Amino acid sequence: MQSQEIKPGKPQDEHIVENKELSIWEALIPVIALVGMLFYNVLFAYGDDALSGSNQFILLLGAAVAGIVGHFNKVSVKQMMEEVAENIKSTTGAILILLMVGSLAGTWLISGIIPTMIYYGLQILNPTIFLASCVIICAIISVATGSSWTTSATVGIALIGIAGALGISLGMTAGAVLSGAYFGDKISPMSDTTNLAPAMAGTDLFTHIKYMLYTTIPTITIALLVFIIIGLNIEPEGVADTSVILHDIKQSFNINPWLFIVPVIVIFLIIKKTPPLIALMIGTLLGGIAALIFQPDIVATIGGGKTLNATTAYKGVMNAITIETSVATENTVLKDLFSAGGMSGMLGTIWLIICAMVFGGVMDGIGALSRISKALLKLFHTTFGLFASTVASCLALNVTASDQYLAIVVPGKMYSKAFKDKGLAPENLSRTLEDSGTVTSVLVPWNTCGAYQSGVLGVSVADYFVYAIFNWLSPFTTLLFAAFKIKIRQLTSK
Repeated sequence: MQSQEIKPGKPQDEHIVENKELSIWEALIPVIALVGMLFYNVLFAYGDDALSGSNQFILLLGAAVAGIVGHFNKVSVKQMMEEVAENIKSTTGAILILLMVGSLAGTWLISGIIPTMIYYGLQILNPTIFLASCVIICAIISVATGSSWTTSATVGIALIGIAGALGISLGMTAGAVLSGAYFGDKISPMSDTTNLAPAMAGTDLFTHIKYMLYTTIPTITIALLVFIIIGLNIEPEGVADTSVILHDIKQSFNINPWLFIVPVIVIFLIIKKTPPLIALMIGTLLGGIAALIFQPDIVATIGGGKTLNATTAYKGVMNAITIETSVATENTVLKDLFSAGGMSGMLGTIWLIICAMVFGGVMDGIGALSRISKALLKLFHTTFGLFASTVASCLALNVTASDQYLAIVVPGKMYSKAFKDKGLAPENLSRTLEDSGTVTSVLVPWNTCGAYQSGVLGVSVADYFVYAIFNWLSPFTTLLFAAFKIKIRQLTSK
């Protein structure tokens, strides 16, 4: 899903640990414990602040419960830790990208790139069509780049900023951004999950994409229509103050259309398949150079001085890259838009990902992931039941393993033979893996995707969950097609 940008190795090379001595009830103990602890922590204790650290520790407690279950089933600590190490190693790319996104956001703020996007966006994007425009813009960028992550880290951030200035709900906007971004990612031949799903199921890439369009097009159409209806009925608080906001943006920054060159270069590099880390690094450095050219006074202030010199220039750009920075404004609407966390702002998300990978690694190490998938497979005997079991497995793994790759790899390996035995073509499985594994990963706060997107967009999963219409509707669409036997291709014998 993130276009070759998450895992340095090949996701399809991941193995699945089996443990014949582990019962289904033992495999479910850590899951039940984790869900119970998270439920109490979020609902009764910390609320929206749960991601500040308590949820991370609860993931470790869940891993400890899984470790105890493994100990009583003769699984060594060494084996569990080896799986944890593999899991954490697999997120190296994600962690580095998060750090680079934080640095890019910092230099793009002090250079005036993000404020310039907001300035012109406020004049072009009418509130009535804003949410629908978010879906379309992000879908186009995501198809071109093959990456929902890159889409949200570039145009997604700008659109969130515009929404804040217009007074449009950030949850609605994030949902629209993610609906478009994951639609584009899902059908892009450059996306790694779009390549991974058919590899797991045993079909080819373009057959998979073509077959996936049957469920994907109706789902994104429904999402788009809902956003159009919402747009026709919302009354943004910021519309009347747009002229004041535009004036205050111009007062704080040197707004210049030449600043658009930097994001255009970054998007061009990604389309040309430049490794995302390199593209983001170049975008960060170009943002720093643009800041020195267009916003020298801001750079000097952030660098701790009154005039721009070698020291204040260096410290100003370096501060924007590494720590939280803000540009002074008296406009309360713009205060949040004129601040960025830099690399340090991403550390909470990175902490969450590492803890989630510990839980997923121990669950895999004790054989719980394999046991849960096999139990789900045995529950259903009809064709629809097989599809439902696959969907349930993908959703369960997104919650328990905290990783979208495992939500594709494990069910893909487990169900490929079952689909063949039912006389179903492999593209049925690959489509179901994408419809339920890829897109729902962003709906789980402790999943790598949910943690990343909420961190980058600055909107909690709870706030955007309902509005990420494409993401939660996709599994229902694939089940609807299975129930009514719409476009369920059968295997043909020679």
